[in-house]
Amino acid sequence: MRRLLAALVALALAGALAGSAIAATPGYTTALAQFMCVSCHEPLELVDSPQAISEQQYMRSLLAKGLDMAQVKAGMVAQYGPAVLAQPPASGFNLTVYVLPPVVFLGGVALLLFTLPKWRARSRRAAQLMLPVAEPLTGADAQRLDAELDRFI
Repeated sequence: MRRLLAALVALALAGALAGSAIAATPGYTTALAQFMCVSCHEPLELVDSPQAISEQQYMRSLLAKGLDMAQVKAGMVAQYGPAVLAQPPASGFNLTVYVLPPVVFLGGVALLLFTLPKWRARSRRAAQLMLPVAEPLTGADAQRLDAELDRFI
């Protein structure tokens, strides 16, 4: 039992040391968040597929050379294509990702500013119209209504 416990502790320490060696590369953790795995289309920091491991090793080698983030991005794009970037470049069709949400939001606000006064005016006009009040039920009608309701209850 002690041997099993010692083996588990040794494995945990080895994993912690390996993780700290990876994290010791300057800028590795911040750079990792800016890239995607090109095979599974998930953030590179969350996956452990063979492709992701290959991308992580390549990125680590670029950082070990002392390249800045722009050079690392250029190297990753040259090696794996623009799909490796977590944030697409703001050019071409990708520009719609940056332009469309504000345009839709402003269009919605404009639509509300245009239609809300009309809705309020319509409700004010409806409130001013007095609907005729129904006459109260006579004794015979009230008794008949009670009898009908009693059949359903």
